[in-house]
Amino acid sequence: MTITEGPWLSIFMFSLLFLAVFHRPLKWLLKLLARSAVGLGFLALWSQSGLAAGLALGVNAFNALTLGLLGIPGLGLLFLLKWAGT
Repeated sequence: MTITEGPWLSIFMFSLLFLAVFHRPLKWLLKLLARSAVGLGFLALWSQSGLAAGLALGVNAFNALTLGLLGIPGLGLLFLLKWAGT
């Protein structure tokens, strides 16, 4: 092993250790981000069609995270919060 291989080998070993320790939390976080992205896309589509029916929701990170975390019941919660706030 030469001097230039030492830092790369230690970075590689640290990365493997990091992934081994944080595998489940990272998997959960990536799943939440993917579901939130789908929720954000749904909100963008809903804002166009729901406006005509008077059921418009804001397209923002809080609403997307709520939909990503709770799914369809989260949509009902957002409508309930909007209804209670007006």
